[in-house]
Amino acid sequence: MNTSNFIRSMAAGALLAAVSLTSLAVPVAAQQVPADLTTMPPVPTDFDPPKTPWGEPDFRGGWPIDNIASLPLSRPDQYGDRFWLSEEEFNQRAEQANRSTEAYQAEEESGKMGMGHWVESDASGRRTSLLVSPTNGKLPAFTPEAEALYKAGRSSWTPNTDFNWVTDFDGWDRCISRGFPASMLPFRYNNGIRIFQSPGYVVIALEMLGTRVIPTTTAAEWPQGVEAWLGSSRGRWEGNTLVIETKHVKTGDSATTDQYARNGSPLNMATMGVPPFNTIPTSAEAVTTERLTMTNKDHIIYELTYNDPKVFTAPWTARLEWTRKDDYEFFEYACHEGNVQVRNYITASRAGSLQAASAEDVAGEANSGH
Repeated sequence: MNTSNFIRSMAAGALLAAVSLTSLAVPVAAQQVPADLTTMPPVPTDFDPPKTPWGEPDFRGGWPIDNIASLPLSRPDQYGDRFWLSEEEFNQRAEQANRSTEAYQAEEESGKMGMGHWVESDASGRRTSLLVSPTNGKLPAFTPEAEALYKAGRSSWTPNTDFNWVTDFDGWDRCISRGFPASMLPFRYNNGIRIFQSPGYVVIALEMLGTRVIPTTTAAEWPQGVEAWLGSSRGRWEGNTLVIETKHVKTGDSATTDQYARNGSPLNMATMGVPPFNTIPTSAEAVTTERLTMTNKDHIIYELTYNDPKVFTAPWTARLEWTRKDDYEFFEYACHEGNVQVRNYITASRAGSLQAASAEDVAGEANSGH
């Protein structure tokens, strides 16, 4: 665990103990596993969901994604061209999850909290990764320009970073945003999602840093240049599927020295299988399209397609299976108490620079013969 993650974990301590991510008893049955493990069937659309009093499909409730928090975004090489695990691989995954559960129980019985309850996760189901497009399960390559900005970026997650000002930190470091669409993907903790609805609106409340208010009727497009950390979302119903298109996401990169030109990375490394460092840029051409389809009363298939031609050489799509858990509770995500950590990083970094300079001076004087 790097220092930043440790600080975040310490700040979230009380709620991590309370928000259990060990949901092995809840089966993931949003979609059946096909006989051919190299195929991904289309999303089932034959379920007729209950309706709200005003006649829209009723998605209201709790839909935490903690039970898929250990599924990587990108497919590990060992699975080749398979979207699904074999029976043997799935049994191995289940056994590993059982060992984690036993470790959590041992912590509770001993009255001591170890790392098990700080960062819990359960890779339930038989998926090999969250990505379904490209079919190889890998993120498309960066464009040359985006690759250069990604490598030049700075955050508390990049190695050997000197912290001199707020431009050396990303939006998550500063407790502003996890980025978008990163905020819709599973994290190490605080994976709660709750949906509220009213006539003409769907609200998606996130347990960590963000609430999205999405109009589902005609709404004016934001003027060019107006941006938000979670963008401007517009929803519509296509049959029983909620389709959400999001534009005007905060643009920028992590290499800039202009604090107002910093972006929130569209992918956050706290999601498994994501490139490290939180330094992926975002251009004004970024568009996210989400599709939410209820496949039975307790499951939603959530599809997210991201297209930023200035950054990725092709669009990519992730498919997540949400499981209803209405008794999942949200606890305060305090991030870092008192908003002091950015200052502390800078103070410590500058002190280290002075110490190194002093040591160099002393060595120079000793070598001068005086």
